[in-house]
Amino acid sequence: MRIDFFTLFPALFVSPLRTAVFHRASEKGLLSCYVHNIRDYTNDRHHITDDYLYGGGAGMLMKPEPIFEAVESVLGCTNSREAGVPVIMLTPQGRLFSQEAAVRLSHFDRISFICGHYEGIDERVRAKLVTEEISIGDYVLTGGELPALVVAEAVVRLVPGVLGSAESASEESHAAGLLEYPQYTRPPEYRGISVPEILLSGNHGEIARWRRKESLRRTIERRPELLKGVRLSPEDKKLINDIYAESLENKDH
Repeated sequence: MRIDFFTLFPALFVSPLRTAVFHRASEKGLLSCYVHNIRDYTNDRHHITDDYLYGGGAGMLMKPEPIFEAVESVLGCTNSREAGVPVIMLTPQGRLFSQEAAVRLSHFDRISFICGHYEGIDERVRAKLVTEEISIGDYVLTGGELPALVVAEAVVRLVPGVLGSAESASEESHAAGLLEYPQYTRPPEYRGISVPEILLSGNHGEIARWRRKESLRRTIERRPELLKGVRLSPEDKKLINDIYAESLENKDH
């Protein structure tokens, strides 16, 4: 996979792209990341990338010309939509990012991110250049660089071969629509808290059932709205009934 980041602040990408999942994927030859400074595509000696808003308003807006020049030059075409490469803009107005979106994007060989700054980006970039808009949450950040890295990492770790085990990606929170079950390592007891005996039993069938039940329990307690998007088996429904029964029993005590 190839990822292109278009930004006014390339230094923000230096450390993240050299560590963790990005580094591992690059070392395995599964990922190539390129960071493009939008200022390099300006045509004036001061490398101006922003200007005042038409109609008035506070702050400055990123100009369309340098962004178009940068993206079209790197993609090697004048129509990003026909290139078949997702050109993603990070914006609070975008569709909320999800694991489902990460899976979809992981099937592309190449994706690009436009990182906005200041008061945003000229609407013509959104209308003619961007193929989709993504938000990582209902809050405001200074720029799109950190959101782009968040989305990119969620996508890269799904590329086959990046993680050490295929199960690592499939069993994590949100991978199946549920939150992940509690996990433990050595020692078996620490500060008065013991690892659940079932995990030490060696009974893999019962361990799997316990994990599924605790995943359902944690989702019910913390993110119940996620259950609406999960296809529940008859066994899942039985486990949920058990969870509610246990909850009522604990309240009675």
